[in-house]
Amino acid sequence: MASAEAGKAKQVEHLDQVVIRFAGDSGDGMQLTGDRFTSETAVFGNDLATLPDFPAEIRAPAGSLPGVSGFQLHFADHDILTPGDQPNVLVAMNPAALKVNLADLLKGGTIIVNTDAFNERNLQKAGYASNPLEDGALADFHVHEVSLSSMTVEALKEVEGITSREAERSKNFFALGLMSWLYNRPIEGTLGFIETKFARRPEIAEANGRAFRAGWNYGETSEDFAVSYEVAPAKLRPGTYRQVSGNTALSYGLIAASKLSGLPLFLGAYPITPASGVLEELAHLKHFGVRTFQAEDEIAASGAALGAAFGGALGVSTSAGPGVVLKSETVGLAVTLELPLLIVDIQRAGPSTGMPTKPEQADLLMVLFGRNSESPVPVVAASTPAGCFQAAIEAARIAIKYRTPVFLLSDAYLANGSEPWLIPDVADLPDISTTFATEPNDDGGFLPYRRDPETLARPWAIPGTPRLEHRIGGLEKEDETGNVSYDPENHDLMVRLRAAKVAGIAADIPELAVDDPGGADTLVLGWGSTYGAIGAAVRRVRASGRRVAQAHLQYLNPFPRNTGEVVGSYEKVLVPEINLGQLRMLLRAEYLVDAAGYNKVRGRPFRAAELADAISALVDE
Repeated sequence: MASAEAGKAKQVEHLDQVVIRFAGDSGDGMQLTGDRFTSETAVFGNDLATLPDFPAEIRAPAGSLPGVSGFQLHFADHDILTPGDQPNVLVAMNPAALKVNLADLLKGGTIIVNTDAFNERNLQKAGYASNPLEDGALADFHVHEVSLSSMTVEALKEVEGITSREAERSKNFFALGLMSWLYNRPIEGTLGFIETKFARRPEIAEANGRAFRAGWNYGETSEDFAVSYEVAPAKLRPGTYRQVSGNTALSYGLIAASKLSGLPLFLGAYPITPASGVLEELAHLKHFGVRTFQAEDEIAASGAALGAAFGGALGVSTSAGPGVVLKSETVGLAVTLELPLLIVDIQRAGPSTGMPTKPEQADLLMVLFGRNSESPVPVVAASTPAGCFQAAIEAARIAIKYRTPVFLLSDAYLANGSEPWLIPDVADLPDISTTFATEPNDDGGFLPYRRDPETLARPWAIPGTPRLEHRIGGLEKEDETGNVSYDPENHDLMVRLRAAKVAGIAADIPELAVDDPGGADTLVLGWGSTYGAIGAAVRRVRASGRRVAQAHLQYLNPFPRNTGEVVGSYEKVLVPEINLGQLRMLLRAEYLVDAAGYNKVRGRPFRAAELADAISALVDE
């Protein structure tokens, strides 16, 4: 293989940022291709953000529009916040991939297309009446026609032990090699990855490695690619970084919370997209004292997690919206038992099964109110993939300190997306250690519902602790004794105590921070995964000379104690959400603020450009 230095014999053009989308059939390995390109980009030092997009079907019909899988990567020599509004480059492995993604490509953008796939049958499957490579449909773009399939097969004809079909399947590595040459990405990591991943089948490892080298060499030698591109490393904060997805960061955050609290971590989960990645990640990390239990259903998963909490563990149950519905009775039980329990909701498009692999923010009202009776629960929301780490620690801290179930909200965009993560110094992480009750607290007796005067939390007594025997269950408890009680006044007292405990958390969380350049009369207030798009949009609006303030909520129950003051100090408040206005409704009800909403539920993250237009329109009113 030619060296990377030799590749620079061609003209090298310097760019400050690029958005690339890999797209193909769900069996073409686009997620693997995108992930490898991302990993090498992270090693190179660019700031980056990704948006994997894959079908919900396990295996949609080959060549069909619903079967298209995509992976978008935005990388730059400066700080970026989103995976990009529109790709500059589209790598299309078949006609369906081209048709599904062409409308998103910037005019004048580049298309690298696998011409071998553009046969009559595939064109018909994609709904093309004629070949777009020949009928002028792509006149607005720079098109590179590459025979990816046939060149891959030709490059691998001397590899023993693989079939022609297996050889053809290596075309994703040919495409990866070509793109690695085109954007001067490091190659050693990918070659090492191939050797490791396919170590059990050396012939497949050899095939993929050769395909990768063939793609790189094609870029180097082909007259069709006269220019390669460089995007310089970004100037990030000093420290050690790694690429991390939201689900991985969340998993690490749960392990960190376990170590910081001194509690063993127990995960009870039932596989469900897009939350399964947390179960899979933690199942590989049992050497950290993690126990993972794949339950027979969602109810059993949450019940096991609550039982683990009763036994003195950090009990966690992960799911998505449909599964959280089934956990609601267990969460209500945890409210009554007043035990720490962490429920992680990786939101997805609904209702019901909806669009399982697409993101949405529409579970907010459910996690706040989706239980019987008065059963308030704290809610924490992550806002970036890397931020899922700290959000997990904070949610665990609140659950442990206040003896309450806590909801941690993420979504499919955060779960599957990735970005550079500055690995924190362990010494900078908070101490969330707790103590169990070990002695009687009432003249030789034990009152399991006698409360801490500051937090209103009750004692956490491990089963089997001598002289601390006590009753648990879903029936209403008598104040302090924990005995079953049907007394009306006691029930009213217990309902109010549980509500006061959750409300009091507001004094123990940071105030809502506002980024205001000065003189702004418009505030953009968001929560969750809209953080990046809102931030990028606000940058654009300010660059146009308009003044606008921005704030983002991590705590959704209770709200930060200054939230009312913040929203009341601006003439106009815009709340962008990937739902029909759930946070906006809460703000209007709680603070009587006439907030406006920007709401779309398309199963896609917001684009910065569309938000910038909406913000500018409101500022100019």
